[in-house]
Amino acid sequence: MKAVRFHEFGGPEVLRYEDVERPVPAAGEVLVRVAGTTFNPVEGNIRLGVMQGPIPVGLPHTPGLDVAGTVDVLGEGVEGLAVGDQVIGFLPMTRPGAAAEYVIAPAAALSPAPRNIPLADAAALPVVGLTAYQALFDHGRLRAGQRVLVNGAGGPVGGHAVQLAKQAGAHVIATASPRSAESVRTAGADEVVDHTAVDVLSAVTEQVDLVLNLAPVAPEVLAQLPAVVRPGGAVVNTTIWMPAPTDEDRDVRGVNLYVRSDAEQLAKLVALVDSGDLRVDVARRVPLTDLPEIHAQAASGGVAGKVVFLVS
Repeated sequence: MKAVRFHEFGGPEVLRYEDVERPVPAAGEVLVRVAGTTFNPVEGNIRLGVMQGPIPVGLPHTPGLDVAGTVDVLGEGVEGLAVGDQVIGFLPMTRPGAAAEYVIAPAAALSPAPRNIPLADAAALPVVGLTAYQALFDHGRLRAGQRVLVNGAGGPVGGHAVQLAKQAGAHVIATASPRSAESVRTAGADEVVDHTAVDVLSAVTEQVDLVLNLAPVAPEVLAQLPAVVRPGGAVVNTTIWMPAPTDEDRDVRGVNLYVRSDAEQLAKLVALVDSGDLRVDVARRVPLTDLPEIHAQAASGGVAGKVVFLVS
């Protein structure tokens, strides 16, 4: 089979599209014929080798944390799945990923794919959808009627966070650039703040119950975010190289988010997609052979929106 791998840590040039032996699933695993995978920013850092502490990978390594595809072979003891099932999942970060024609996945990590969007497009849901879900509900404890600030709502995680918060009955304030403002409004934001023109702290005229920080803000700005949160609320931060700030005197929690694979939560997101209550946005669809180029674009200035790699 074909796969994209790197045999050493480094820049995008270390990625190779090459022939690899097709893997065989062990007990509790399935072999998935991949339809699509995606690029997530953390994968660039894994490729560089700077994540070997929290996310150690062996070499050669195949990237691709998101997978959408069809079950091809069942490992021993797998129940609840059948050959031919269309599935999606968030793969283990330390194991070979889905930038390949076939990938091994733990059966417990997979959920049925959405029925009303193309299978490859469904690869754009797992990592960003679970990040938004866990930030809002597991850590932010968001409830109907509360107010939430999504700082950096213009990206893929932010788009899902706005939709999910609005679906939950929250009042959503979102920061975005002029380029992404309209998509954030379409996602359901009640207020959209242009972060290129207005300071995010001064834009919040009434305190919120939750701040979800998705943006690489300056340390001094991050440190001030608890000031816009009501007592008992939280600041959930995904920029993990800067610890989330707390205000113990006012009972404002600071939470550093490390997203985890969760098939049950993913199934809830799939149900929302199938009911039309959650939109999966795909900015570009490119062949798997373009994966090194997308890594290069991300390294030189960022990739706008979610890129799906079409496999087979």
